[in-house]
Amino acid sequence: MSKTILIITDNLPDQINGVVTTYKNIEAHAIRDGYHVVVLHPGWFSYFDCPGYNEVKITYPRKVGEKIEEINPDHIHIATEGPLGLWARKYLSLCDYRYNTAYHTRFPEGLKKLFGIPEALTWPLIRWFHKHSGKVLTTTDTMVAELQAHGFDGEIVPWTRGVDRDIFHPGYRKPKTSGPVLLCVSRVSKEKNLEQFLGLNYPGAVKIMVGDGPMREEYEQQFPDVQFTGFRTGIELAEYYARADVFVFPSRWETFGIVMVEAMACGTPVAAYPCQGPLDVIEPGVTGYLSEDLTSAINQCLKLDRSRVEQGSQRWSWEQAWQIFQENLVEKQPRLLF
Repeated sequence: MSKTILIITDNLPDQINGVVTTYKNIEAHAIRDGYHVVVLHPGWFSYFDCPGYNEVKITYPRKVGEKIEEINPDHIHIATEGPLGLWARKYLSLCDYRYNTAYHTRFPEGLKKLFGIPEALTWPLIRWFHKHSGKVLTTTDTMVAELQAHGFDGEIVPWTRGVDRDIFHPGYRKPKTSGPVLLCVSRVSKEKNLEQFLGLNYPGAVKIMVGDGPMREEYEQQFPDVQFTGFRTGIELAEYYARADVFVFPSRWETFGIVMVEAMACGTPVAAYPCQGPLDVIEPGVTGYLSEDLTSAINQCLKLDRSRVEQGSQRWSWEQAWQIFQENLVEKQPRLLF
């Protein structure tokens, strides 16, 4: 009989972000290897969009315990620290069920940027959320060190990411006659630091912003020279990556940044700031450049061999990501009887 993995997430399956992409690929590999996967998400309950940040779903999962009991999983993984994750954590703790968790998003930094909430208030909550996790999976060695520096004292495991090479590859590249094409793919929101890309003064360049979000309308008015496309996925997104000469990644708050790996897989080098995320993903001089001056990083990227960029991206695979996830599953303990 196959074992059941329950993944609890505050993201809806049709959302477009790194968390959803990660678990869709993990689920596919788990099913291939004989597991049964159930994803418990806000769509199972009543929910509404968080005011000012509709990416976050405010869920009222009153009967989350009943759902967990009906599923009767062998392994439980809480993917996010949102309302559904909190309710599930409470129930699992009451029942003394073992589980593990993931740290995908730098919520303390994001909440400070979006709502002005001091990190001194949010880091203790994040530590508390993960306190009883059997293991905490996070994206990179750098993030492991950062969580430890913020007082995490349990086992923290670096968990890689991958890319779907059936979709993202250099084959969509076409001959160019115009100036350099600079591309950014991101949720269009305040915390992504997109002004640094959108306002970039690079003469002769075409700037393309792929993505959507609460700041899109304002940015379209503020930066009329930028092409805004809205969300794109699959082959259409791969064509944008391959068309670009440089992928510009201005965010300073990512724990990884799957879009960087997707761009590299299409042969497009990445220009970014030397901060968490890019520091672990970009191999300077091979797959991109890091600099506090994005223009300088772009100039250097334009000199790179695109075939070497694609080759350098091969270090990232969903197979490896699944193996790490599988190896760090924990067995659920039976309910304690009193």
